[in-house]
Formats: sequence, C-alpha cells, structure tokens
Amino acid sequence: MSADEAIDVRQLTHAYGTRTALNETDLRVQHGEIFAVLGPNGSGKTTLFRILSTLLPPQAGKVRVLGHDVGRDAPKVRKLIGVGFQATSLDKKLTVDENLAQQAYLYGIHGRQLRDRRSEVLQRLGITDRRSDFVETLSGGLKRRVDLAKSLLHQPTILLLDEPSTGLDPGARSDLWRYLRGLRETHGMTLMVTTHLLEEADRADRIMIMNEGQVVATGEPGKLRESIGEHSITVESDFPEKLCEQLNRLWNCQATLVGRDVRFPSSDRTNQLPRLIEEFPDLVKSVKLGRPTLEDVFIEKTGHRFWQDNDGEPMMSQEKESPAR
Repeated sequence: MSADEAIDVRQLTHAYGTRTALNETDLRVQHGEIFAVLGPNGSGKTTLFRILSTLLPPQAGKVRVLGHDVGRDAPKVRKLIGVGFQATSLDKKLTVDENLAQQAYLYGIHGRQLRDRRSEVLQRLGITDRRSDFVETLSGGLKRRVDLAKSLLHQPTILLLDEPSTGLDPGARSDLWRYLRGLRETHGMTLMVTTHLLEEADRADRIMIMNEGQVVATGEPGKLRESIGEHSITVESDFPEKLCEQLNRLWNCQATLVGRDVRFPSSDRTNQLPRLIEEFPDLVKSVKLGRPTLEDVFIEKTGHRFWQDNDGEPMMSQEKESPAR
C-alpha cells in the first residue's frame, strides 16, 4: 500500500449465494481526495461500502484502510473512519444535542471533550441554533447535517458516505457538497461517497463507475467525458433500430441505441446535423447536440444507460448496444 493511499482494495470479490456483487474489484483512494463510486442499483457499490465500513468481512481479496486490514483489524479501522448511511441513524424523539451525545458515548467521549467537540461540529455544519430542536421537527436537509455531525464527532481521518443525497432537494444537495468540500479543504479529510446521481459524481475529484459488480471506468470526471469525444448527437426517432442500423452502415459513426433514442459521437457537428435531416427525413424526429456526460461514459462502457423507474430509483435499460456497432 502506497503512503499516498488512504484506501487500497485489490481483487475484492463478494457474492450473495450465486449472485456475484463484486468481481475482482480494484480501488485506490488518495489522502485528501473526494472520491465517488457511481453506479445504478445492483452495481455493487453498497456492498463495497459495507465492506469498507467493516459491516461485512471481505470474502476474497485485500482491503486496507489507512494501512489496516479491514478483516483482521476492524476495531482499529472503526476508530479512524466516520460513516454516514443512506438512511439517517437519528432518534427522532431526541434533540440534536442528545443524538450527538449518544454517538459520543460510543467512542468514550464525555465531559468537556464532548461539549467542545459537539459545539465544533454544530458550528462547522451551521446548525448550532438547532441544537435544542427535536429531530422529528427538522427538514430532510437538516437531518442529513445532524447525521453528518454524528459521524465527525470522533474526528475521523476518512469519511464514508452511502448515497448521502437521498431524499434531499437540489438546494440541500448543493449545501451538503459545500460542507463536504469544506471538510477536505480545512481538515484534509478523505471522503468516499457512493451515489447513483450522475451530477453528484461530477462534483468529486475522481470517480469509479461500476456495473454489475465490475469496475468499468476510473478517473477524473472531466477526463472520462473527454475520452469519448468532444460532442455527441442524440436523435429521437419513431424507428430507432432502423435509423441506428442505417447510420452505422452508411456513416460508420458508432451509433448506439439508448432506450428509444440513437446516439453517436460527433467531431463534425456542423455538417452532420443538416445531413441527418437531409438523408433520413422519415426517420429523424428531433436532434439534440451536447457535450458528453457521465451517462455517455456509462453507455460507452456498458451499452446501457441509467433509467428511472416509476419510483424514481435508477435502473439499467434493457436496451442493448446495437449489433451493428
């Protein structure tokens, strides 16, 4: 393990019965880095989070956090990490102060040390004026801040957060990320976040994209987007399969089916946009030009896209990559 690495995962494999959740996963997180693990439901990111937070022992492979093996040295690892779960772990019938006191006792923090640290985290997260409020009266964003304050009481070196923006509106989500960046900038803290939100992963220094237990891409968000071209064209069509086949046959443009749309990278958009309308007038319904997103990276690596089901949860499209590609 390099001295620059806060988290070092090598060939990690974990299965639930016959289903493999993680398949020989490798991961390196540097000290002072904000690192995001991005993937839809079932991609393996939550299993990875549970292993790193010592809730699950690794079945195969090596996992080290700050030099400690999470399987053999779990008690040492727990003292060094702060953990925030997808669902806040707050007692809604207690006040903010009382919730923090309960957490502090688990780490042997009491007396003046408790008073000092509690005041510090409340001030850092901007909730000092809510310390006497009962948790059940707080908004979702404030509850998330209190939960974050709990995880910071024992002054961890690494903060692990599982889907921290769940249930937050866009404003509260932006506030949360401002606090996370502040932790890194003022305290040099290392943060690892799991998420299914593409725009949230874009805020991290580096990301790892997962799909069905496999790591499909790792790197800085900007560089990952640049790796698939400067622009992409998305075409809405009533006959997407036919259009995709014709584009690949006649233009050789690496078009793929993305749900019911057709998408392909474009380096000559000035000529391609009018040509689309001219050459495929009966197949083109609308055309959209844009810079590649992390969704485009996901599609490029997997042949799938992120979709939203009726409950708003992410899932992968059943549409496969065009055979003509």
